[in-house]
Amino acid sequence: MLQEGAHGKWTVSSSDESTEEVSDNEKPSTSSLSHAAQGGTSVPQYPCSEARKAAHKRKASPLKFIGKGFPTEAHPAEKQRPGQEGSGWCLSSSDEESEDQEKQIHKVTVKEEKNDAPKEHPLDFHQNNVLPGNQKAEEWCEAPSEAQDTWDLLNGGNPFRFFLTKVRGIEQSYNSGALHIKDILSPLFGTLLSSAQFNYCIDVEWLVRQYPQEFRKKPLLIVHGEKRESKAELLAQARPYENISFCQAKLDIAFGTHHTKMMLLLYEEGLRVVIHTSNLISEDWHQKTQGIWISPLYPRLPQGATDSAGESETNFKSDLISYLAAYNSPTLKEWIDNIQEHDLSETRVYLLGSTPGRYQGIDKEKWGHLRLRKLLREGALSVAARESWPVVGQFSSIGSMGADESKWLCSEFQDSLVAAGTSVTSLKCAVPIHLVYPTVDNVRQSLEGYPAGGSLPYSIQTAQKQLWLHSYFHKWSAEVSGRSHAMPHIKTYMRPSPDFQKIAWFLVTSANLSKAAWGALEKNGTQLMIRSYELGVLFLPSAFGLERGYFHVKDKLHSESKDPVTSFPVPYDLPPEQYGSKDRPWIWNIPYTNAPDTHGNMWVPS
Repeated sequence: MLQEGAHGKWTVSSSDESTEEVSDNEKPSTSSLSHAAQGGTSVPQYPCSEARKAAHKRKASPLKFIGKGFPTEAHPAEKQRPGQEGSGWCLSSSDEESEDQEKQIHKVTVKEEKNDAPKEHPLDFHQNNVLPGNQKAEEWCEAPSEAQDTWDLLNGGNPFRFFLTKVRGIEQSYNSGALHIKDILSPLFGTLLSSAQFNYCIDVEWLVRQYPQEFRKKPLLIVHGEKRESKAELLAQARPYENISFCQAKLDIAFGTHHTKMMLLLYEEGLRVVIHTSNLISEDWHQKTQGIWISPLYPRLPQGATDSAGESETNFKSDLISYLAAYNSPTLKEWIDNIQEHDLSETRVYLLGSTPGRYQGIDKEKWGHLRLRKLLREGALSVAARESWPVVGQFSSIGSMGADESKWLCSEFQDSLVAAGTSVTSLKCAVPIHLVYPTVDNVRQSLEGYPAGGSLPYSIQTAQKQLWLHSYFHKWSAEVSGRSHAMPHIKTYMRPSPDFQKIAWFLVTSANLSKAAWGALEKNGTQLMIRSYELGVLFLPSAFGLERGYFHVKDKLHSESKDPVTSFPVPYDLPPEQYGSKDRPWIWNIPYTNAPDTHGNMWVPS
């Protein structure tokens, strides 16, 4: 369907308009391998979202920016259909934008180039760091980190066990303390016996290559949410590997996804749990900002230990077992038993998951934002209960929030985020909410250029229905971690002090800003409905022995701190900077042809 607005014409598929509350990266993907078999070489060889496919297409066939002199042909704007007037996604009209400009639609002449064509980088301030077009993203870090470096990371001064992924193209000092997936699967972490990978988007061939040679034939269980064609494609990828088995997560509620990202690693020496934000594809471990929590090495319990043995003060063990049990899959029974047989008592984080279903009574507080509310009521001190302590949410995709903030964001969701102590009251947005989501310029100036937007799939259909939301938006900036130009796929939520020098709690999770991920109340608040699987870990000061009720915010992530337990490594800049009058949120399915990205290209998604 052709749509029209102040920023030109764009074509959208009718299927994109059907999902209301689901964040756009969570929409079921269509077949990709079948297209590739028909000659579509720019299509990824694994199931993924339409936004990811657009990014692959533009990487394979870039559209070079011609310059200011490129041919344009201005036409009077056609009259918009009823109900469409004013539905463009811009937040405000600048005084510098004339009415004539707003009434014009430009036809852009673009030039397609294949990846083997010579590339120019007119604005490429990273050009010494970008890879040649035909070089695979993973090749720059084929080998894991030096053994001593990895050992120091696991056993050194990182009490939070919170890490970022390595990023190609940034100052190397900012990759000190960061990890690639090959580091996580390294023999230094343990002598692997078997593993389970829970994820959303999975490239099986690539995943196998990330394991050390000696572990590649060990049993590997892949937990996924693919159905029909996409499931057949995933299973086809694994046919060459006899050691790989699958568990299909049940998704009985429409538009739900298996969005959880977790690794369970069973070793001769014990067990390890990894909860993170990256898909199992090369792009997610290359030039994006991603988060990882890595558990301690959990030792095996002595034979005959009770069921309650090996539990942590945060109830992590029983919560993890409950999460796995929610899949209701016999395939996961082996992993539940593995966890039961190990000592998880050293865990200092709280597990926060979402599983699909409709929950009432005490079950309402087991999952989603009501689970966060319960944990904050029980574990967060009232230091943050004052209205002056804001809330920060940072994410890579956005679902439909409703007609205004009272429908979900500033009602039930905010009530959960501001919970502290023994009670919570509805503050009706008295607490400032800062939502961090990249601008168009953030994406354009990123290491990947416009294709980074394939991992930020906010759609025009969703955006134009909730222009009110954009007034809460803040730019992505991460000078503190050297990752301002590495677009975020990490998702984080926190409660900072008014001066942003302290935080009352910090959450890293797979959950984007959507009702599908966090849940929405139904039946007059007596029922919580969740569509998707999500998983994250919550850091509370009390679990780290801090009675005062807050962490300090660490000034420099890659520097040693004299008091590391009290300083949390928030991976982006605080306070976040609000969008300016000319800033626009990145929207993946409309073209950007007015300025080139760092590779000299434009963005035309279709």
